[in-house]
Amino acid sequence: QLQLVESGGGLVQPGGSLRLSCAASGFTLDYYAIGWFRQAPGKEREGVSCIGSSGGSTKVADSVKGRFTISRDNGKNTVYLQINSLKPEDTGIYYCAVEPMVSPCVLQASGYEYWGQGTQVTVSS
Repeated sequence: QLQLVESGGGLVQPGGSLRLSCAASGFTLDYYAIGWFRQAPGKEREGVSCIGSSGGSTKVADSVKGRFTISRDNGKNTVYLQINSLKPEDTGIYYCAVEPMVSPCVLQASGYEYWGQGTQVTVSS
């Protein structure tokens, strides 16, 4: 059974960093495009970064460029989202999602079939 589990969220002060993890089970992550999305209260889900299947390239949304970095560890079947210089507007639930055999990846939520349950990120002093 395909499963995605996000972790690494929490409460952090502005300017801090977090590394979110998305652990996959039941399938080989390398064959899938992975997207990271976030959703703030009252706002639509926003794609922040993605990586294509089988060594595909990455994309980062303009709104977070220079602060967010996506990477994957195929040996651990896990994808990471490194977030630096956190801002209060980064607050929200962060989700990972996958879609098989897609490269290049897309930042639209409609492009992904399988989703994790999300991890909360709160940036506040």
